[in-house]
Amino acid sequence: MTSAAQTPTELRRLLPPELVERGACPFDPPAGLTRRRGQGAVQPLRLANGAEAWLVTGIEEARAVLADTRFSSDRVRHPDAATGAEPQQVETRDDGMFVFMDPPEHTRLRKLLTGQFTVRRMRALEERVREIAVDHIEAMKAAGTEADLVPAYALPIPSLVICEMLGVDYGDRDRFQRNTAVALNSATPPDERARAGLELYTYIRELVAAKRAAPGDDMLSGLLDLPDNQLVDVALVLLGAGHETTANMLALSTFALLENPGELARLRAEPALLDTAIEELLRFLSIIQMGVSRVATEDLTIGDVTIPAGATVIIATPEANRDPAHWDDPDRLDLSRPRVSHLAFGHGIHQCLGQQLARVEMKAGLGELITRLPNLRLAVPAEQVPLREEMLIFGVHSLPVTWS
Repeated sequence: MTSAAQTPTELRRLLPPELVERGACPFDPPAGLTRRRGQGAVQPLRLANGAEAWLVTGIEEARAVLADTRFSSDRVRHPDAATGAEPQQVETRDDGMFVFMDPPEHTRLRKLLTGQFTVRRMRALEERVREIAVDHIEAMKAAGTEADLVPAYALPIPSLVICEMLGVDYGDRDRFQRNTAVALNSATPPDERARAGLELYTYIRELVAAKRAAPGDDMLSGLLDLPDNQLVDVALVLLGAGHETTANMLALSTFALLENPGELARLRAEPALLDTAIEELLRFLSIIQMGVSRVATEDLTIGDVTIPAGATVIIATPEANRDPAHWDDPDRLDLSRPRVSHLAFGHGIHQCLGQQLARVEMKAGLGELITRLPNLRLAVPAEQVPLREEMLIFGVHSLPVTWS
């Protein structure tokens, strides 16, 4: 795994604890973020290594940063405050970590992938995703009246879907799921994360070699024109993002609905609300802990604040998605809230490629769950549900549930 791919985890480790530790309500942004409300949409932030960064908490200001390519995603040419590395004079990037690239390199790789994630193609997967969801619900019911929803349901759905899309053997899931989780855990020592990243990279490299020897009709086989190093990196991004994010959204959304029984009852009574409800859950939960970061390539002004060249800017997605200037009563889960755009999938040229797939998986996963298990409830007190505070992607480590 390239050093650029490690930078979000390193940056997460340098944030003040109050900006990442959840309070009494696991669905609200960390208390350190909410305390900053009213102090400006762009605020200075001192990191644990002494570097000064800038925290963006306003949604319009966040969109401005993410839409302006003068704020760089390239962590090779423009390292962020987490590493203290010197910028590299690189004529052409030969890796495939497109999420850490700027145009034109990002544009070239992104264009190759865009056709794989069209709305039409993702909607064509709906029946298959629904079939997977139903199969797992029936398996849970056959095993009894209790389950841990994370390994029994939330994780298998997106994992199986992305494996089928990429042409990955689902039997290998323990290998890539375990190593991905370690690599994204900011509490894990750097040498362990590096080892997990290397094991994951080795696995994907073997997979690419197998595709070259015997191409199929899967997505990776369709990208064999790329050199090995780029294809391995692209596959790493797609496989990791393809199961981690939606798995956590499914589990955390279920937790939030069970803790908001009035909203859950409304959704059951009005199934047509499901699409709107998913957008509200995406806004309300904002599982990408502190969002994404960018580096200013020149002196830039956001709102009324000047960001100096070379400075790191961090988008506080959980807070930007609760911007009181943009939403009425933003801290309330309201499944009938008029649908408005949010930052759960980012914004600008790096907006999440798989967002339509995530919506399809969320719709099938939540829809089938609340319909086929009408008496679903927590099997433990809410405060005993373990939270993924140490992870780049927030959620729950497990969600014990029961039904009758």
